Amino acid sequence: MARRRDRSLRRGTPKRLPRKSLLVLCEGKVTEPKYLNAFKHEHRSQLIEVEVVPECGVPKSLVEQAVDRKKHAEKEARRYSDPYRKYDEVWCVFDVDIHPNLPEAKQQALDNKLNLAISNPCFELWVLLHFREQHAHQERGVIQAAVREHLHDFDKEVPYDKVQPHYEEAVGRAIALTEWQVQQGRPDGNPSTAVHNLTERIAELGRERFLGQKHG
Repeated sequence: MARRRDRSLRRGTPKRLPRKSLLVLCEGKVTEPKYLNAFKHEHRSQLIEVEVVPECGVPKSLVEQAVDRKKHAEKEARRYSDPYRKYDEVWCVFDVDIHPNLPEAKQQALDNKLNLAISNPCFELWVLLHFREQHAHQERGVIQAAVREHLHDFDKEVPYDKVQPHYEEAVGRAIALTEWQVQQGRPDGNPSTAVHNLTERIAELGRERFLGQKHG
């Protein structure tokens, strides 16, 4: 993996510009990583490091793998006296659905300072919010069918060029939905999503890095 290559050969090179490194682990095989890869490329992926690792299983095993990856990177950073080997942030992206051990997964993430981008019931809710509001409790299949009303060719891979123009609207709707669920006494209730917290962070780091290069 490119970011893990030995940097000892470059010890005499000029000081590198500060950068943030994110590790993003996704539960889904296609939808989430494809969307996030497209998003990070739009927001100057060459200036920040976001690694999307698909097929990590249910939330509990996903969080456990994230913890292992985080600790291993920190160990490597100490071993080589190179802070660039560790991740500044580790994110887990998964659905609520009917997964077992969800409270345990959330607590383990909290204990290990991981960030969560959870969607209830599913990631497709985030996609749907690009086109309309959603306040009624719904199952995964209904949300997916609603997405196809706006994206007729949607199956697993989100056609990024068709959702990108509506991104800001989706963020606004996701924030409003989160606030509404809190007011109802149902934080993280169905429907809700925190994917925008991750995408906004990626966009923010892209802007910071761009400005650093521009004025460096």
